[in-house]
Amino acid sequence: MSNEAPKTYRDLAKVLKSEIEEGRYPVGKTLPAAADLADRFNLSRQTAQRAVTLLASEGLVRTIRGTGAIVQPVRRRRRIQRGQLVTRNPHYGYVFPATSDPMEPWEAHGKPYRSYEPAPAEVADAFGVEAGSEVLRRRRVMSPVGEPPFQIADTWISPDAVADAPDVAQPSPGPGGYLDRLEEAGHGPISWQETTRVRMPSSEEARLLGISTAMPVFQISMVGKSARTEGPVEVTVKVIPGDRMEMVLDLQRAKSAAWPVQPVERV
Repeated sequence: MSNEAPKTYRDLAKVLKSEIEEGRYPVGKTLPAAADLADRFNLSRQTAQRAVTLLASEGLVRTIRGTGAIVQPVRRRRRIQRGQLVTRNPHYGYVFPATSDPMEPWEAHGKPYRSYEPAPAEVADAFGVEAGSEVLRRRRVMSPVGEPPFQIADTWISPDAVADAPDVAQPSPGPGGYLDRLEEAGHGPISWQETTRVRMPSSEEARLLGISTAMPVFQISMVGKSARTEGPVEVTVKVIPGDRMEMVLDLQRAKSAAWPVQPVERV
């Protein structure tokens, strides 16, 4: 660690990161308050707070109101292989592109549950209902076995689809889950389109994932469309902490990029 006094919040963040790595602040330890850091390094309280927020955005600490910034363990970053192939497990139903090891066992954190909740704007827009309308949501918080919460998965099912397939609202929809019930009700084969973006988490999402609200998250939204109506019947939104994953895509060469390169004829 450099002996030069930090002058900016980024400098201070580097100093604190070094002290965390060196064991001065072990996992579970709370960092000094911003006021104390400001006094120690002769910086403004705002500068100290920005440094702590930067550490939180990198997953090194988790800030909890009334408690402070708690040092977090180093999380394993997983590679998400986002292919286009949807497969089917004869015991569980459809399997969508996810981690590089689709057979890795996962577990639920808390009990998965379903309830009627106000629909977010993107869900309401997909189903053609007013934003805030009560829509069936199936929620589960999941992770690979033995790891902290990795993702929140919310599946929203359109009111019309629930009317067509009432069993999707049951705690256990039966073999193949809610997707099989929707397809049996006349919406199969369902087709899907996926969108990924980065945003900041809500306070509820941060609590469920055990992260700071300063940690960006990936949002992977998958819209399932009915073959009969050609409209959305389900929207699944997965939220994953930004320090827990990296997306991988295998690039392919088009014919125009074939090797060896064909010589260009001079005119």
